[in-house]
Amino acid sequence: MSGTNVARVTHIIAESPKSFDDAVQVGFARAASTLRGITGLRVVEQRVSVKDNKINTYRVKLEVIFILD
Repeated sequence: MSGTNVARVTHIIAESPKSFDDAVQVGFARAASTLRGITGLRVVEQRVSVKDNKINTYRVKLEVIFILD
């Protein structure tokens, strides 16, 4: 069965005080420091937290797809 792969999907939540894009970058950087063989990400959800009537943080829920060894 050489040439076949099996992938796994895991969910992570990341946040940033700057933007949704930055939250995705933060999440990807953290996932890449732990997981090998990442082949893709999918943004599942976007949320913001509000404090004193202002956006405090941007949060993203990500699916991280990676190939199993």
